[in-house]
Amino acid sequence: MKKVFVSGDFNILHPGHLRLLKFAKGSGDYLIVGLNSDEINQKGVTQDIRLESIKATSYVDEAFILPTNALDYIHEQKPDIVVKGKEYEYLDNPELEILASYGGKLLFSSGEIAFSSMDLLQKEFLEFDSKPKHSFEYISRHKLEFSELKDIVEKFSKLNILVIGDTIVDEYITCEPLGMSQEDPTIVVSPLARNKFIGGAAIVASHARTLGANVKFISVVGDDENHNYVKSGLDDLGIETKLFCDSTRPTTLKQRFRANGKTLLRVNHLKQHSISKDIQNNILEYVKDSIDGINLILFSDFSYGILTNNVINHISNLGLEKNIFMSADSQSSSQVGDISKFKNMTLVTPTEREIRLSLNDFESGLVVLSDKLSKKTSSNYIFTTLGAEGIMIYNNPNEKLLTDNIRALGSNVKDVSGAGDSLLTCSSMALAVGSNIWQSAYLGSLAAAIQVSRVGNIPIKKDEILRELE
Repeated sequence: MKKVFVSGDFNILHPGHLRLLKFAKGSGDYLIVGLNSDEINQKGVTQDIRLESIKATSYVDEAFILPTNALDYIHEQKPDIVVKGKEYEYLDNPELEILASYGGKLLFSSGEIAFSSMDLLQKEFLEFDSKPKHSFEYISRHKLEFSELKDIVEKFSKLNILVIGDTIVDEYITCEPLGMSQEDPTIVVSPLARNKFIGGAAIVASHARTLGANVKFISVVGDDENHNYVKSGLDDLGIETKLFCDSTRPTTLKQRFRANGKTLLRVNHLKQHSISKDIQNNILEYVKDSIDGINLILFSDFSYGILTNNVINHISNLGLEKNIFMSADSQSSSQVGDISKFKNMTLVTPTEREIRLSLNDFESGLVVLSDKLSKKTSSNYIFTTLGAEGIMIYNNPNEKLLTDNIRALGSNVKDVSGAGDSLLTCSSMALAVGSNIWQSAYLGSLAAAIQVSRVGNIPIKKDEILRELE
C-alpha cells in the first residue's frame, strides 16, 4: 500500500486545500494528513476544530496532530510520497534529503482547476432528510391513529422472518462531468468515488432486521469478492445467512454512474440462467429445517434464476401448510419477471408494468388488473406501485372497501431504487403482526418515503419510522 503524507495548518478548509488533498489521494492508496499543533500554528483556530474538519474530508484516510514537526514524522514513518503545494516547488525543501535516503518522492501540486468537491457530491450518500408529506385525507378516511401505527412498529421485534431471493450488490460511482467529447457525441466524466450497498433480496432482509425482526436469509451468490462483501454486511447486522455458491454466475453487481445528483448510466454484471437442481434441492432442504417458528416469508424475485417455479411452489406450499404469512415482489425493470407465479400470497407488490406483463393485458384499468391477478394467484392484497402517483391498494374482495390510493409520501426524492423493497418489507411485517390492510399500506408508504430520500440502499431503522410518526 502506497502511503502519501501532507502536512500544514489547515485553518479554514477551502477549495484550494481540497484540490491539493484530491491530488494527494490520487497519487497513492492511503492519505495521511499531519496538522501543525496549536504551539506552531497560532492563528486562532484550535487544533481540535482543524482536526475534526480534516477528518470529515472524503479524501483523507488518517489525520492527526503532529507531535513535533513534519520532518521528524517523515524521517520516522517513511511515507512513500510527500505532497506540497505548487508554491514550494522552487523553494528550499528539506524533505528532499530525507526522502532520498529511503527512496521516497516529493510531489508538488495545487490540484486541478476543473474541480468539483467530492465532499459536496458525497453528501447525497451521507445526508438525508425524509420529511414525508403525510396523507391526512387517507389517514382520516381510514381513521388511522399515529399511536396505533407506532404500536404496530414496536411489535416488529416479535417476528421471525425468512427472506429468499436474488442478492444484488449496488455500486454507485460518483463522477465529475468534464464535458462532451470532440471526436464523437459522448459525455465524458471522471470517477471520484465508489460506494457499495447490499441490494436485492439482501436489502429486504436488512430492512427486516433493522426494523426489529429476527431474520434468516437464503440466496445464491458467485465465488467472488462481492460474495464476501454481502456475507460480511449481513453478519454485521446479525442476520442468519445461508448463501449457496454457484460457480457458473457472478454475484450480481449493478453499477450506477452518477454526476450532479443524476444517474448517467447503469451497467449490470449478471447471469440470468436458473440455478441447478442440486442447489434447488439444497435450498429446499435448508428451508424445511429452518421453517419452524417462522411468522413471515418474503420472496424477493429479480428474475435472475434463483426463484425457480420448483423452489417457489415447494416453499409456498410449505408456508400454506404451516399457515405462515407470505409476501412477494417480482421485478421487471430491465428484465422480465412474472408476479403471477407466486400463488396464495398474503401480499404482492407489483408495479403497473409488472402486473400488465404477468396478465398480458395492456388495456384494462388498474382495478380490473388487480381483480384478474387476485383471481389468478389467490393473493389477498395487491399494492400496485405507481411511482410518483404512489400505490393503489386492492383489498380482499370480501371486504367492504375494495380499493384505495396513497399518493407518494416522499418530499425529497433522491433515488427511487429500493422504494419497492422497503414497501414490501414494512407492509408485510405490519400485516404479520396483526395490522389491517390500510395501516399496513400506510406504514409501507412511509418506509418507501424514507428510502427514496437518500441515495443507495441503506437499511431502514425502526427509530426512523417511529420518528416520522411523532
